[in-house]
Amino acid sequence: MTVDELMQDGLRRMDQAVEHARNEFNTVRTGRASAALLDRIVIDYYGQETPLKQLATINVPEPRMLTIQPFDPSSMKQIEKAIQESDLGLTPSNDGKVIRLPIPQLTEERRKELVKVVRHLAEEGRIAVRNVRRDVVHHMKELVNKGEVGADEEHRSEERVQKLTDEQIKSIDDALKHKEAEILEV
Repeated sequence: MTVDELMQDGLRRMDQAVEHARNEFNTVRTGRASAALLDRIVIDYYGQETPLKQLATINVPEPRMLTIQPFDPSSMKQIEKAIQESDLGLTPSNDGKVIRLPIPQLTEERRKELVKVVRHLAEEGRIAVRNVRRDVVHHMKELVNKGEVGADEEHRSEERVQKLTDEQIKSIDDALKHKEAEILEV
């Protein structure tokens, strides 16, 4: 593997880590209803862990309400149970056909808890990016030890990897600032 291939692989993996962090941010609830809130919910469906969005149609009929219409009405109880046990803090109600999920106004205390959750998700993203940097640097040292790459090129590459890492972490931090503002917006 060449230095450029290593850098390309590192960039691709860092981009994935940043994208993953952004997707995780979308699953954290703000004051508005969004179908993405339920992306992390998995249901034990006939012994198989299945994402909720594969078992039901999720709609947003009004700004503070989600409706979940299971394809299989017999899965209604498992879906309700999974939502209640999640960290969303929402209480489902069902009429036999549709599960309604009212999104209450966020309290100040709940907003602060959600900011902590989002900061934790951001830190996981930063750690993933740093792990990619560590891998790339490690592989770079292996190339130097094999004699395929000189020390100067290794040094330049490490600087490029560090610059890339800083950019990716800044990207996560920007997304975090945006999400925090969204959560704290009354």
